[in-house]
Amino acid sequence: MTTTAPGPVTPRPAAGRLWRASRLPIAVITVLVVAAVLLSLGEEQFPSGYLEPGSPEPHGSRALAQLLDEDSDVSVARTSDAAVRSVERSGDDTVLLLMLDHRLLPEELDALAELETDTFLVQPSLRSLTTFAPGADVTGRAHGDANLAPDCALPDATLAGDAGVTGELYSAESGVEALGCYPSEGGFSVLQVARPDGSTTTVLGTGAPLTNRDIDSAGNAALMLNLVDAEHVVWLRPDPPQEVGGASLWELVPAGLRWSLVPLALALLLFALWRGRRMGALVPEALPVVVRAAETTEGRAGLYQSRQARDRAVAALRGGFLERSVPRLGLHAEAGPDAVVAAVAERSGADPQSVGPLLYPAGPDPYTADDSAMLRLAEELDRLSEALR
Repeated sequence: MTTTAPGPVTPRPAAGRLWRASRLPIAVITVLVVAAVLLSLGEEQFPSGYLEPGSPEPHGSRALAQLLDEDSDVSVARTSDAAVRSVERSGDDTVLLLMLDHRLLPEELDALAELETDTFLVQPSLRSLTTFAPGADVTGRAHGDANLAPDCALPDATLAGDAGVTGELYSAESGVEALGCYPSEGGFSVLQVARPDGSTTTVLGTGAPLTNRDIDSAGNAALMLNLVDAEHVVWLRPDPPQEVGGASLWELVPAGLRWSLVPLALALLLFALWRGRRMGALVPEALPVVVRAAETTEGRAGLYQSRQARDRAVAALRGGFLERSVPRLGLHAEAGPDAVVAAVAERSGADPQSVGPLLYPAGPDPYTADDSAMLRLAEELDRLSEALR
């Protein structure tokens, strides 16, 4: 029988062993990274607010901003200064879309009006209406959710058709070149006024057609795109004004009232000097009578004797002894009778059986029988006091 020797063992490549050992951790890490990326994509934060061009909320205007951005260069401004710079850079074919103008100061509105560019006002304030559309005024308000018909000669409105523009109504004075659309009882929901500088101001009495919720209702989208049709659109939505500085309560007090405190303080000082005590050196004064220290004790003893109140006298003797002796024995003031009797007997060497009835009688007190018994109690307590020293 013949046998063959085993051939040499070929070692496994180091790269293969490394791959087999690390492929599971690599797969786990890859899955975690992909999951983290997918989760982070869902956490994108959008701005919020009424007529906010970047807000996807129902009262935001993200949909209109995206529609305008397809054919126009839309610039969003948060301050009047930023809007002025954007208009000056944009050129002639520019529309200023202004909303929430109550957040602007009168001088900021004047600076925007001096740009001499077409302006679209969304539910403007009276100050803004006077600045951008002289001769126009608020003359009523339409209620309800019904769509209004354009019923005018403005091509932008007639091409859009019925629209949900129910809100404030406007009218222009006689002699003012203006065109009103979407009439209702009291005025027009859309009013376009020609300005002396050659530009136009379009006034819309509600912001509903600009919102994501209503942009696709009736002809709202077409009306907005037609009225804001320009190569450049500057969307001005002012941020709320920030509080700068402040004043203390003292600064808010009128200057006249503050100065009136000076004579008042002087008057109080003079009154204090007039009525105040004049402190000087001590003046010795002779006492009218000399009262001995023991007179009170003797007076009380006389009252006890006249009323035969031996029980109170005996209680006073025991109370005085305990008040003097208990702290000396190292006991608390509220220590019980057993502890006091044991401590007194140990310190004085007396029999506890005799000390107990002396300090805490259990039955009828024999020391209240007559005066001699009471005096015997006083002597016994004096001996105990001497023994405790």
